[in-house]
Amino acid sequence: MKKGIHPDYHPVVFLDSATGYKFVSGSTRNSSETVDYEGKEYPLIRVEISSDSHPFYTGRQKFTQADGRVDRFNKKYGFADKNANPNKEEAK
Repeated sequence: MKKGIHPDYHPVVFLDSATGYKFVSGSTRNSSETVDYEGKEYPLIRVEISSDSHPFYTGRQKFTQADGRVDRFNKKYGFADKNANPNKEEAK
């Protein structure tokens, strides 16, 4: 390898912003934020997703609703389906 052309590879703390999970890994990224991790000061890099919050690693899959698009639209905007429960009006 040529000397002087590669970025500095140093340890940094990655923080999963969804769960608060922190881990140390080597990186070439720099940050103005620092954090004390296990008694040592490291640069802090915030990430949106890591192995602690990713559905593949956690086993918590995000399933879509069984309702159709029209039903979800009606629920979202407050439209009632008059045919969904015909006995509802008779009970009043």
